[in-house]
Amino acid sequence: MEREIFVNEYDDVKIVGESEFPDSKILLTMSNVLGEKTVLITPHEVIESKAKMFVQAPKERVVTGTAAATRRGVTVVKFVGYVLSAILITFAGLSATGVMKARIVLTGSMIPTINPGDIVLLAKPTTLQPHIGSIVAYTARRFDGSPVATFTHRIISGDPQNGFVVKGDANPSPDVQHPKIPDISGVVFFTIPFIGKILTPKMLIIFVPVIVGLWFIADALKSDG
Repeated sequence: MEREIFVNEYDDVKIVGESEFPDSKILLTMSNVLGEKTVLITPHEVIESKAKMFVQAPKERVVTGTAAATRRGVTVVKFVGYVLSAILITFAGLSATGVMKARIVLTGSMIPTINPGDIVLLAKPTTLQPHIGSIVAYTARRFDGSPVATFTHRIISGDPQNGFVVKGDANPSPDVQHPKIPDISGVVFFTIPFIGKILTPKMLIIFVPVIVGLWFIADALKSDG
């Protein structure tokens, strides 16, 4: 006697022959990324069933579509978390040693090169020599020498000895002050768009708990999987 058990999804699976015992039963389970299918085979019929009604299979042996998607999601969350942690640790180390600094741009004076909310990464002028065309962050001062604010503008002419002529790309005229090397806190070597809009106190209050929560959820899912 020949009976078909599974067709198509798991290729053709058949059972051939007859049982010696009239009360014999066989539980057959097949699983793949599409899911699991189980049948209970008796001498006279094939009954669709669920494996968990009879046995508890090891978790690594049953990988359903949902489980596979969950595992991929957990892997992505963990990977992003590790990458962000590595970036933050590296940045913190470089900032603490003074090798690199970061500033959030608040105005549109450098549009379209740099937009409000972008973060600019700065190298010390002793490490990256400023020249015509460089974008630098410098301290603007009053006539009495007291600092006013820090501006991030482009050098359009000048030299280190006599001072640089700087101008915002979107501004109609150059800045009044001609900063020299001691006034320049950093030379822009990289720009991270948009992130500065998130790094505000209000947004951090929202995002930090969310990120920590996602991290714990991913860890819990890993434990369950």
